[in-house]
Amino acid sequence: MTSASFHPPTGPARRTVVAAASAAGLTAVLAACTGSDDDTSSDNGDAAPGSASRDAGSGGEGAGAGAALAATSDIPEGGGKVFPDQKVVVTQPAAGEFKAFSATCTHQGCAVKSVSDGVINCPCHNSSFSITDGSVQGGPAPEPLPAVQITVSGDSIRLAG
Repeated sequence: MTSASFHPPTGPARRTVVAAASAAGLTAVLAACTGSDDDTSSDNGDAAPGSASRDAGSGGEGAGAGAALAATSDIPEGGGKVFPDQKVVVTQPAAGEFKAFSATCTHQGCAVKSVSDGVINCPCHNSSFSITDGSVQGGPAPEPLPAVQITVSGDSIRLAG
């Protein structure tokens, strides 16, 4: 008589695999639901989105509210500068007028890399955006760059806090 021999399965049991997959999925959902540090809203009243509000430096509500990005002299008139660590691009469309936008392209999330000829440029798929209002000027980007609030105090440009 031949007897069939039983060989226990090798590797993790189905129950272990299902439990691990469930835990990983729950972790991803919880991470997606947590708060973001990218909140660009501001309560500085009449300032338009993306525009700089001037702070007289009197120690008022906006004084020192955010991280210093640059000196006003660092931002060329008719151009701008990308700050990759802060994921912000600051522009100066006209003398003394400073704007800021997200440096994340609305096409596929690439980082914009440069500002030239009055446009903010994304190197991934050649989208370009206006330095004045962040609107799409060319390429496949479906939406304008979102405005970011900044303050200008003296010759310092800061992220609004």
